[in-house]
Amino acid sequence: MKTDSSATPNKLTNSAMITHVIALFRDTMPFNQLLGLKFITQGQGADTQVQLQLEWQPSLTGNPMQKILHGGVTATMLDTIGGLVAIIETIKQTEEDALSELQVRLPTMGTVDMRVDYLRPGRGEQFIATASIIRKGSKLVVCRMELHNEKGDHIAFGTGTYMLG
Repeated sequence: MKTDSSATPNKLTNSAMITHVIALFRDTMPFNQLLGLKFITQGQGADTQVQLQLEWQPSLTGNPMQKILHGGVTATMLDTIGGLVAIIETIKQTEEDALSELQVRLPTMGTVDMRVDYLRPGRGEQFIATASIIRKGSKLVVCRMELHNEKGDHIAFGTGTYMLG
């Protein structure tokens, strides 16, 4: 049986790396697990979109008199989705032959700065965080993040700057 010598069995692809990064955020970050963050993805490869969902839990209460989400949970969701989207968009824009270099830099990626604007109390049964890229450079990515409840009420937004390593 003749095999194709040009095929690399373990070739790193954009899609595989995106899947790996989402798994890292979901499976190896204890705080994300403690909160109960759910990572919802749609599409594959260059079409991959991700959002975070969180079901209301009494242990996440910030103001027991009003039964609202703790501001730190809100900020965590915004920061997590911002960082994740920054990395995913970087992977999408990286040529496959340069992915191994990006993979080496992944452990040094992180939040440089973040601002959160709380628009209304965090009431709801489910909270959904999304992010989009405002600007991407070679070393920094700036994202806009939003948090809504299941009714679509806009609870908070944030702007985050993420270092690409």
